[in-house]
Amino acid sequence: MQRNQNLPDAIGIDFGTTNSSVAIVSGAGAVQLVSFSAGESVTPSVRSILYFEQIRAAGGMKRTASFTGQPAIDRYLEVEEKGRLIQSLKSHLASRTLSGTEIFGRRHKLEDLIARMLKDLRKAAEEQSGKSIHRATVGRPIRFVGAETPADDEFAVSRLRQAFTLAGFEDVDFEFEPVAAAYAYESTLTRDELILIGDFGGGTSDFSLLRVGPAVRRRGRTPDDLLGNSGVGLAGDAFDARIVHKLVSPALGSDSEARSLNKLLPAVPAWIYANLERWHYLSFLRTNNVREILKSARARALEPEKIEALIALIDEDLGYQLHHAVQKVKFELSRSANAVFRFRDGSMDLTIPISRDDFELWIADELRAIERCIDTLLKTCGILASQVDRVFLTGGSSFVPAVRSIFDKRFGRERSSGGNEFTSVAHGLALRAAETIRASHNGL
Repeated sequence: MQRNQNLPDAIGIDFGTTNSSVAIVSGAGAVQLVSFSAGESVTPSVRSILYFEQIRAAGGMKRTASFTGQPAIDRYLEVEEKGRLIQSLKSHLASRTLSGTEIFGRRHKLEDLIARMLKDLRKAAEEQSGKSIHRATVGRPIRFVGAETPADDEFAVSRLRQAFTLAGFEDVDFEFEPVAAAYAYESTLTRDELILIGDFGGGTSDFSLLRVGPAVRRRGRTPDDLLGNSGVGLAGDAFDARIVHKLVSPALGSDSEARSLNKLLPAVPAWIYANLERWHYLSFLRTNNVREILKSARARALEPEKIEALIALIDEDLGYQLHHAVQKVKFELSRSANAVFRFRDGSMDLTIPISRDDFELWIADELRAIERCIDTLLKTCGILASQVDRVFLTGGSSFVPAVRSIFDKRFGRERSSGGNEFTSVAHGLALRAAETIRASHNGL
């Protein structure tokens, strides 16, 4: 197809639970990923993180400063007096009870916090393209984390739309994230295929079954090309939480006991360890109440050194570093049958061996949920696994061998593929945006 050089640029934004990326399609049809700085290098994706701190200005007055992405992480790690580090905001969009949070005495709505991150994504895209950006095609999961009904999903979409509006976007279209990944995969095809797309994010795992290919593009897409979709509210974050629960928390006393009135009872309340499973919740434990609980537990515990390690983790606010080590060992287990979890930071020093078999046992419930989701999708669509031409997997957790095995067993390893696991959704969203712009330009 002849590209119209006068068409405006098309922007695709994948705002993710853990990472975000942006792609641009020029009027000439070239796709370019927006680059973000990461120390001395650049990366096509950026962490979906927001950091607030108070800075003392002239005259002794304090003002609140905010940072996003890698600068947020860098600032958080370099300062001694920690501010407020926030992530996984996307996973709260479907919650009708969480409207926002208070930061340094000021109430911030969830939409405002997300908009702060989106403004920096927009700024980076404008700097790279040299053009003002007010329109974008945005990814959304099939089912948002915590959504129990279609109304919950629509509520989440409305909040996400409001956040984009607050960030300066005047025209926003939404597309399912696995469908966007399909657009990216379709751009490589020379023949039509029936494909299953699996998109594994930080908070959700989404699947779509659809027909794609050059003939589909030539005749124009129809609703019938999307046979069906499904999703579950779990993915990479849930896998990380299992590692913390099964591997790290026991080393910090979760299984330890303490003497109380001649009885042996759990040394530390379970809810404290639950906060370790999402690293950004660790700051909630830095309270006088928790300190007193742990001080008392250490005095009565049969293994006081483990409680001491937990106290050090909380006092030194090492949640980000802990979960970075968790993600590292998870990545190593994707390549090897055995790995060693190492966490050495501040006064903490943990070295614990772990096997892939153990890890897969820990995430067995999550794996079964993914299997049920895929099987239900095929059954609902009336499609046999043998009729699927190709399976395309994207997202960080698609590297986990046990996840790959689910698809290999059903569809055959030769039919499974992946590529650009962290940026294919943004790539596809930009292609979808370009298709919309062309259709509008042609009066369709």
